[in-house]
Parts: sequence; structure tokens; C-alpha cells
Amino acid sequence: MALKTAERGKVPPFMVMDVMRAAARREAGGADVLHLEVGQPSTGAPAAVIKAAQAALADDLLGYTLALGQEPLRQRIARHYWDEYQCRVDPESVVVTTGSSAGFILAFLAAFEPGDRVAIASPGYPAYRNILTALGIEPVLLPVGPASHFQPTAELLAALPRPVDGVIIASPSNPTGSMVTGQSLDCLLRWCREQEVRLISDEIYHGLTYGIPASTAAVDKGVVVVNSFSKYFSMTGWRLGWMVVPPELLRSIECLAQNLFISPPTLSQKAALAAFDCHQELGRNLARYAENRAILLAELPAAGFGEMAPSDGAFYLYCDISRWSDDSEIFCRRMLEETGVAATPGIDFDPLGGRNYLRFCFAGATSDITEAVRRLKLWSK
Repeated sequence: MALKTAERGKVPPFMVMDVMRAAARREAGGADVLHLEVGQPSTGAPAAVIKAAQAALADDLLGYTLALGQEPLRQRIARHYWDEYQCRVDPESVVVTTGSSAGFILAFLAAFEPGDRVAIASPGYPAYRNILTALGIEPVLLPVGPASHFQPTAELLAALPRPVDGVIIASPSNPTGSMVTGQSLDCLLRWCREQEVRLISDEIYHGLTYGIPASTAAVDKGVVVVNSFSKYFSMTGWRLGWMVVPPELLRSIECLAQNLFISPPTLSQKAALAAFDCHQELGRNLARYAENRAILLAELPAAGFGEMAPSDGAFYLYCDISRWSDDSEIFCRRMLEETGVAATPGIDFDPLGGRNYLRFCFAGATSDITEAVRRLKLWSK
């Protein structure tokens, strides 16, 4: 008799990882790949971060830290909110996490009960719905598109046939790069307060914007904010993130963190203190992303790619491929095989309409972006 397996573990794969595997097979066979599929910077951590890590390796035992993170880092993160947004954050409300992924797990466990309903934008980051599902929380897909700037709105939430217990927003968003700012954010915050709906704000792409500054939801002390050192700070593999949490959730999150993770990575915490002083170096990364974005916005229409989401921030373009295909998974596989350009199928981000879309990541070298466009223009003729 076979031992049983838990249903909660049977979530869909994160499809971009499958694309990465197919690209690796192609490279192992001697063919080249232009990687526009992976949502991570193509540059390493800033030089000062590396130097701080080397110093810690030489001089520190690197044992466990407190579950909420080291105090100097919590204080520096709190100061960051004043420096960037003129928003006062109490260092006691800052929780350092093992990447933003641990932040989402802690937030969902502390804020929601099994059976609760949480609204998420579709298209949106697939791990939201998969983590929620694994925890017994119902993800409620909220179709968004050009009319709502690819973001949830108070009007869309109010029109849901059944009430929800929570809402997740991401600004800038993965995969669309769209943002919710100003009056739109104020309306969302007000609606959630009035309806007693817990808002979780994913802000991991803050710092990566093109002309429109990002707004933080940390101005509302009832919101859970999740951020990360992975994207703007170019530290994906260091697995370090943070949260700003309401006082009523802090002790629950601390106890959960103690039991699930013990503490965030100590070496990463010590090194990350230096990251906030590296804006000049990180600004060069942003300038390259902006150049890559401009190339794709100018050239992809000539390659036949249709409507694109706004791409106000992050490093993604979400493109309509309906003139060619209504199966983005097959389309991306064929594009990789025939051109060597790797992209992520939209079905990964949107089970409702993602068959007609794909996502390009433009965080790579400008030479790769230029060559990818050249190949796609030839391929589409």
C-alpha cells in the first residue's frame, strides 16, 4: 500500500523554472540562449555588500540571530522609509525575512485563516495563489487589464460577488510592470479600511521605476508591506527580505518565524547593511534597464508583438501574442527552439487570459536585448 501524499502540496509549478530547464538543455546541446525569461538582475551584489560579507566571514561566527532580524538592520530599513518616502516606520515593526517568499508565508499565516478569501490580480505573480492554496486559503482571481492599468481597484473589489478577507497588490507588478500610486492607492487603502479587509502590499520592485516614483502602502499602519533585497539591490541569491507589519500581527509573525525559519541568513543580514549606501552603483543598473526597456518598446511592435502592459516599473514587458497563438506555453517553447530567445508564457501569471500573452525580462545585457529583437523580427516575417 502506497503512503498518502498531502493534497496541499499539489500546487502548479512555477513555470518560469520549467523554461529555465528547457533553456539549460538547449545550452547543454551547444546552442546559445538569450535569457529574457528569468526575473532577476544579471548583475551581482554591489561592491560594498561584497566587502561587508567578506569582513563578516573573516571576523564573525555567523550564528543565529533573533527571529525578527538583527537590530541594526531593522533600524536601517526603518530609516530607508523616511529617506525614500518621508514615511515614519517604527523599527520594531520591521521584520527581516529569508527572502520575500518567507515574508509572504509569514504574512498569510498570521493574517488569514484556512478558508479565508484573498483577492489577487490576474495577471499576477503565480506564487501568491500557489502559496495561498497550499495554506488552505482561497485565492480569488481579479481580472485586470488596460482599463484598470493592470491593477486592482476599489471598484473592482467592490464588484466581487462575495466578500474577501484580504487583498494583495504589487506595485510595480510582476509580470506587467504596472503601478498603483497617488489617488488610486489612497482609494484602495480607504476601501480596505472601511471593509476591514487586510491589505498586503508587495513592494519588491521599488527603486526600479521609469518616470513615475513608487508610493509605499506603509503609510497605512494596518497594511503588511513585503520588500526584498533581491531586485533593486541585486541580491537574489542572498535570500533576504523584510516586512513592515501592523502591531497586532508582530508577535504571531515572530513566533511563526522562530519555528519555521529560526532566523534569516546572518551573513546576508550583515552584508545588507551596506546596500543602502550603494545607490550610485545601483543607479547604473537602473539606467541599463531603462535603455533595454526603450529598445523593446520601440522594436517589439515591428516584430509583430501586440498590446503591451504599461511597464512603469520592474524589468518586464507583458506582450500580447494573440495574432500568432492562443497557447503561450507552446509558443514560448517554439520561440526558444527556433530563435534561442527564452521568455515566460503568460499562462504562468494568468490562468484566465494568459494563453494570449508572454513576459519578457529586460534585466540582461543590452547586447542580448538588441540581438533578441533582431532575431524576433527575422522570425516573425
